[in-house]
Amino acid sequence: MINPFYIARKGLYEHIRSLGGSIIGDVLDVGCGQKPYQNMFNSSEYIGLELDTPDNRRNKKADIFYDGVRFPFPDDRFDGVVINQVFEHIFNPGEFLGEVRRVLKTGGSLLLTVPFVWDEHEQPHDFARYSSFGLRSILEQHGFVILEQRKSVNDISLLFQLLNAYLYKVTVTRNKFVNACITSFLMAPVTLAGLVAAKLFPGNDDLYLDNIVLARKIADE
Repeated sequence: MINPFYIARKGLYEHIRSLGGSIIGDVLDVGCGQKPYQNMFNSSEYIGLELDTPDNRRNKKADIFYDGVRFPFPDDRFDGVVINQVFEHIFNPGEFLGEVRRVLKTGGSLLLTVPFVWDEHEQPHDFARYSSFGLRSILEQHGFVILEQRKSVNDISLLFQLLNAYLYKVTVTRNKFVNACITSFLMAPVTLAGLVAAKLFPGNDDLYLDNIVLARKIADE
């Protein structure tokens, strides 16, 4: 509860857990970070891929690093691909999806999450926000069929999460103890209020934090 991004992460966690059974076999996690969702998938092999930077090599749990252009894998290598909160950082989404499709077997599954309403982050490498319609369109244009599409945090708790995101950015310090005190006494009550409010007010599918899409690679025509 003291995590200032609890509402957002709780929403993503629940949807990924629900859809994770579709990600099986040899799985590629693109932009894997710390591989937070690895245990939710029935993978026989789980490979984390990250951009090759000094910071990523120090701080990420990637198995393989790449140049940001071509995935270092042969065609039809994986049964499933996971891309979690990465797509908004891709400046050339068509080329990126082409690589995803190339390394994914025909019939293989893609689980993709991407923000819709969120602040700019990881500046200056934050390039896009996708509506549910835009995301569906770009995936279908690049050889995928949508199996399921969901919206995470599509209720009033979104407003509380955005408030916490604002508070975090304007109060964060280099001192971990101070940050823990601030999040405990300032942001945790906001989180709790948001969770309660979500029980009292109706949802709204037009305003939400994140897109979650399960798609399948279709054969070339």
